[in-house]
Amino acid sequence: MSSTQLEARRSGGAFPGAGGSKAEHRQPLWRRLGGRQPIGSLMVSPYLLYLAAVFVYPLGYAVWISFHDYFFTAPGVQVDRPFVGLDNYVAVLSDPAVWRSFTNIAVFLVINVPLTVVGSLVLATALNKRMRFRSFFRTAYYIPYITASVAVVGVWLFLFNTNGVVNKALGPLAPDPSWLVNSTLAMPLVAVFVAWKQLGFFVVLYLSALQNVPNELYESAAIDGAGKFRIFRSITVPAVRPATLLVLILATVTGANLFTEPYLLTSGGGPDGATTSPVLLMYQRGLQQGHPDEAAAIGVILVVLITAISLVYRRFTERD
Repeated sequence: MSSTQLEARRSGGAFPGAGGSKAEHRQPLWRRLGGRQPIGSLMVSPYLLYLAAVFVYPLGYAVWISFHDYFFTAPGVQVDRPFVGLDNYVAVLSDPAVWRSFTNIAVFLVINVPLTVVGSLVLATALNKRMRFRSFFRTAYYIPYITASVAVVGVWLFLFNTNGVVNKALGPLAPDPSWLVNSTLAMPLVAVFVAWKQLGFFVVLYLSALQNVPNELYESAAIDGAGKFRIFRSITVPAVRPATLLVLILATVTGANLFTEPYLLTSGGGPDGATTSPVLLMYQRGLQQGHPDEAAAIGVILVVLITAISLVYRRFTERD
């Protein structure tokens, strides 16, 4: 073996004459870092920096806080924050209020996510067809999503408070205590409210997916005698499966971060904590009660659970 070949082998390169590997070995550093599309990598780099600054760093810092005895101090004051291991996790997992908040959010997701997926898909399918005032209906369904939550909450309080329009319409059939002060009905009502408010956004996602479904499939199924429900089940649902996975994940993540709606609708998680979500409890523990280390532990547990649920969604969707 010649000295040139020995040097090439020691450096991890190819023998002279192996054109493809040698060309890759001689590529400049910027080409190897940028991949096959360095311009594209350059274009997305600001967004990657944004993700690192807004998501990655806060999440890493929250994990660090959850393992330390952390408390707020005045700006510039240096204090010792000792490592406490899993003490914060043990404290929150042994707290009935924490378990209650996760149970509340489970009830919310069980109601909200299926309602969001089914409602948005059905509405998107209807709005994708030629119909009178189609643009008006598309805009009408999207307006609640872009309307300020405070304004929309005011309307629902007017409808569902003790002397609201709904109770007056129901008369003796109205629940007692009323909707938002009933420990059984408060969280389901919040779930319905969030599904209604965000329905327009998910309808847009499904409409975008339905634009890519060939009309020939529907025409062939109609010629073969398939009914509307069979066409919907056998063509529409499988065709928009990637959009369904996206809607499932977004609805779950949004629901897991529930804060504004129970805070405004039920005056901070009432009655008796029936609508307290983990994020609302984090706010109460971290800012109101001065225990940011426990609040960070709750947040880390929530992130792990939602990541696991999203992976389950993906596995079942891809398997089907």
